[in-house]
Amino acid sequence: MIKKFKDISELSHYAARSFIEIAKKSIEERGRFFASLSGGGTPMRLYELLGNQFQNEVDWRLVHFFWGDERCVPVDDPGNSYGQTKKVFFDRIHIPAENIHRVFSELEPDSAAKEYANTLKAFSEPPLDWPRFDLALLGMGDDGHTVSLFPGSPVDVDSPTLAVTANYQGRPANRVTLTQNVLNSSRNLFFLVTGKAKAVMLNRVLSDVYTPAELPAQRIAPVDGNLIWLIDEEAGSLL
Repeated sequence: MIKKFKDISELSHYAARSFIEIAKKSIEERGRFFASLSGGGTPMRLYELLGNQFQNEVDWRLVHFFWGDERCVPVDDPGNSYGQTKKVFFDRIHIPAENIHRVFSELEPDSAAKEYANTLKAFSEPPLDWPRFDLALLGMGDDGHTVSLFPGSPVDVDSPTLAVTANYQGRPANRVTLTQNVLNSSRNLFFLVTGKAKAVMLNRVLSDVYTPAELPAQRIAPVDGNLIWLIDEEAGSLL
């Protein structure tokens, strides 16, 4: 499903209301809400809304946050997604620290990936070795990558996490990412895509031509869940 909005502000307000709705339903049905968060600039508007306008809408004690990917840099580095989200969101809500499951980004990627697989297993829902997220937030790069699954990365993987260390766009990646195996078991997935720079790629990813090795965003196809693309007018200008 595709939902188009005038701009990032309108998109973020819709995403915030949907986030709250899914959280409340999950808590009512299962007694908790598991969410996988995305880094980057686009979801920060959403996190700011959740930390301000909507901060009292959810019983945060019953919410657990995970990460789709993370850079292996210190928490106070501007490139650390957890650190940036903490400032605008976590520090403004009443959530137990133990409910926020960050990647140990101070470790090397291989070690951090193994540690995060263990974290996921601690919240697993058999027969899965990981939690079934009630909501996973995703972004898409103008090269078609999502989380830290980049073009040319292995499509067939059997692990829940990967260390991403190959050079990417001329620099070492040094990241940890979830694989599509974990994400595709989610109950709801939201792709948040904004800006004219994404228009050409969004058109390719949503076309009938399936090339998951080249366009990793196409690897996201939930087994039994809802996939919704939340896009602004600029990103959707070629659809």
